[in-house]
Amino acid sequence: MKKVIDASVGGRAFTLEEDAYKRLSQYLEHFRARLSPAQAREVMEDIESRIAELFFEEVGAGGRVVTLSMVEKVCDTLGMPDGAPEGNDRQQQQQQQFSSAPSGGRRRSRKLYRDMDDRTIGGVCAGLGHYFDIDVTIVRVLMILIILFGGTGLWIYLLLWLVIPAAYSSAQKCEMEGLEPNAANMGKFTSYNQ
Repeated sequence: MKKVIDASVGGRAFTLEEDAYKRLSQYLEHFRARLSPAQAREVMEDIESRIAELFFEEVGAGGRVVTLSMVEKVCDTLGMPDGAPEGNDRQQQQQQQFSSAPSGGRRRSRKLYRDMDDRTIGGVCAGLGHYFDIDVTIVRVLMILIILFGGTGLWIYLLLWLVIPAAYSSAQKCEMEGLEPNAANMGKFTSYNQ
């Protein structure tokens, strides 16, 4: 029988085995140490939210206990903010150095979000630009032409503004850019306060 600890991760309550709790605490401390003081608070909130999402995917609503293997899987998935391996383990460094796809460069399918960082009005055009991998200026010019000459363009824009979710968190910004929402990629973005 293992001792368990109740903990809040990213605002969600989880029950973790004691060794899993220690490993997660160690990971978060290593992670925090690699961030600049200016970005530490925002990035740590985002990373804890992402950890909570991954734990919830594993344990579901049934409330199973988070095990050490689950924590290890999450730590491997997220990595470190600078892409370097955690700690000073030389074997890990060599393994990462020779891996075929670095964690920061993997591309995934993009998700459609409104870009709150590059918005003029509601972020719709910037979001469409990211989604279709088109320069946002082209999308804005097309939208203006549709509004001026199409008549229904304003209604289309307003509908898209209502339907497309905004990218507030670093994880959402990674998905918008087509990047895997891991620590190295999430560290590139700051969260936008609603």
